[in-house]
Amino acid sequence: MASIARRPDGTYRPRYRDADGKEHARHFKRKVDAQRWLDEVTASVVTGTYVDPKAGRVTLSAFYATWAARQVWAPGTELAMSLAVRSATFTDVELRLLRRSHVEYWVKQMTAAGLAPGTIHTRVQNVRAVLRGAVRDRVIATDPSDGVTLPRRRRREHAMSIPTPRQVGVLLASADERFAAFIAVCAFGGLRLGEAAALQVGDVDFLRRRVVVSRQVQRGPNGTAELRAPKHGSERTVVVPDRLLTLIAGHVERHLTAGGPDRWLFPTPTGTPPHQNTVGHQWRKALSAAGLTGLRLHDLRHFFASGLIASGCDVVTVQRALGHASATTTLNTYGHLWPDADDRTRAATDGLMSAALDDPADSVRTGRL
Repeated sequence: MASIARRPDGTYRPRYRDADGKEHARHFKRKVDAQRWLDEVTASVVTGTYVDPKAGRVTLSAFYATWAARQVWAPGTELAMSLAVRSATFTDVELRLLRRSHVEYWVKQMTAAGLAPGTIHTRVQNVRAVLRGAVRDRVIATDPSDGVTLPRRRRREHAMSIPTPRQVGVLLASADERFAAFIAVCAFGGLRLGEAAALQVGDVDFLRRRVVVSRQVQRGPNGTAELRAPKHGSERTVVVPDRLLTLIAGHVERHLTAGGPDRWLFPTPTGTPPHQNTVGHQWRKALSAAGLTGLRLHDLRHFFASGLIASGCDVVTVQRALGHASATTTLNTYGHLWPDADDRTRAATDGLMSAALDDPADSVRTGRL
């Protein structure tokens, strides 16, 4: 229901009622402006994009508090989201007044503070999730962060560090004996830190030569270790080489003599699985003992993936071994490691040259045609 009335002072008062029967009105000096506003409101109602003008009178921090309470998140995600929102420079701005310029200023400020491009991207994406939640809740009509330019990140092939086989060998030889098996599982099984930390003895199937990944460890409040399901799509069975099974068997024989298959494969002195801080401390000790710098434990996963690709494994095989949710994720991460058309053309023509030239050369050398 909508109408335009002319007031005694000569202005025009368009008004309408929303779906809840609530009346909204404004005043314009010209009837054409009043009609334009009313047409815009009517169009938004018809297209399903209508937002109550008063709904946006809530700050980002206030909306986040109610929105976050409805989300199903892992503790790590909750911490990351909260950090991103708190770091925004417009937490006290009402959503209806939020503009793209607010987000651009925040990005500029983070860049000037020296934050890594990847960190900036993550924080903006997290705040964008909140703003899109506000759009879906009809609190605001559009997301003011859409189209904001973010700092360029390094290409994956330049940012990725892949240890050499020699470096992995030195790490295994230099690490504490208990931690060496952990390194081996990550390097030759491709497990993430949390997945390796959550392994139990029963997860290693020595007969079928495989390791079952069915849980992960995350750091909980006050330094506790919490068990959770693996990342989406990451629950899997990894086939492993015999030498890795032999190494794990030796680790169990030396350090895990008592207990059943539910024993943690890499327990802490208190009998709990290790979390990220504990593993990180052991990793830094191993790096120092090996005389290496600049490597992360996650780089062992890159080492594993690069080895599969170099051996000719296809993208689906690598995806399943790594526990990626889709082949697209695998290609986005490791696509630069697969041979491209130039590599295949070069190898093919090299074979042609060998077939064409090697035999005649032998004939000339031996004097036989």
